[in-house]
Amino acid sequence: FMIQFLNIAGLGPIFGAIMGAKFGTASFIWIVLGSIFAGATHDFLAGALSLRYEGESLPELIGRYLGTSFKQFMRGFTVILMILVGAVFVAGLLANLTPEGMDMTFWIIVVFLYYVLATLLPVDKIIGKVYPLFAIALIFMAIGILVMLFVHRPALPELTDGLSNTHPSALPIFPFMFVSIACGAISGFHATQSPLMARCMQSERHARPVFYGAMITEGIVALIWAAAATYFFHENGMGESNAAVVVNAITKDWLGSVGSVLAVLGVIAAPITSGDTAFRADFLHLEQRSISKRLLICIPMFIVSIGILLYSQKDAAGFDMIWRYFAWTNQTLAVFTLWALTVYLARTRKNFWITLLPALFMSTVCSTYILVAPEGLHLPTLPSQIAGILVAVCLAVAFFLWRRRILLEH
Repeated sequence: FMIQFLNIAGLGPIFGAIMGAKFGTASFIWIVLGSIFAGATHDFLAGALSLRYEGESLPELIGRYLGTSFKQFMRGFTVILMILVGAVFVAGLLANLTPEGMDMTFWIIVVFLYYVLATLLPVDKIIGKVYPLFAIALIFMAIGILVMLFVHRPALPELTDGLSNTHPSALPIFPFMFVSIACGAISGFHATQSPLMARCMQSERHARPVFYGAMITEGIVALIWAAAATYFFHENGMGESNAAVVVNAITKDWLGSVGSVLAVLGVIAAPITSGDTAFRADFLHLEQRSISKRLLICIPMFIVSIGILLYSQKDAAGFDMIWRYFAWTNQTLAVFTLWALTVYLARTRKNFWITLLPALFMSTVCSTYILVAPEGLHLPTLPSQIAGILVAVCLAVAFFLWRRRILLEH
């Protein structure tokens, strides 16, 4: 559970929740409902299915139910996501480690040296030993902030006050909030990490607490930070866009010097423990028994990730840009996984609605986002939202036509 929790947590439930809190109390609803009915359902079924197929990686699982073409596409798509995970999580880490004006090269070297070791050595040599310690730091940070919420009782807007959009840039809640809160409610990245744990499990009974439980825990962490960030924005205005500044200000104010150090350790642990497993590239399903083969796979990913990382450090907007690209890629991967799971449930005559509904919703979110976002096609909001809904309708029609054909064949 600890290793899975650290694998999936990353900066999503912290930085994503903070950026999502700018949209107001609607973020609370999405984190709660998303974690239970979309994220944890997605994680549990993807992890349990990998466990059934002896630790099969995500592209193979998707290919098994959506076809070979999807499998090959997902291998390339997942490589892009893993590179973005490594870059965006290290960028967030450096924002916490590095004082303003200090050269970041030293920290980049230190972090990537650790990534090399974590990539080359078996899971139980480094990851299995340090992750439980990092998990304790991350959980302490969340519990500390939660306790302080009750101690300080800050003035927070209530849901009964209305779900008005408070984002300073007036970005529409749909679809931006659902993409900004990457990992805190649902994350495609999680399904790429689950096979690592599926290969280590000794019983299928462990799947529910490990896969479903880790996602619910991440949702709780996200909810805590969304509440804390809402307080920060209420007291300091909505102008601050650097999530690391919000984290540092809240932890120092509420937890004191010692507590803030432990809390920052939790924030540091989050990106480190998602970046190292991302670069292991187990999803490629290639033979990696020899050190040379592992280096051949991971070094190109390291080089591209470092390039993106250095580019993102040029200005303050750099991190926001790669976060948005990561977040959309992450949520889109969840869409493919949800559709594969829906096909699996339909084929085995199980209740496919539990994945079909989040699959349709997230298909609408991701389609709308790429149409309306500044880094996408930048089209007007309303036509983009209508187009996103039409995409979901077409997918639903295609699914039920396919299901009808399958039922007639049997």
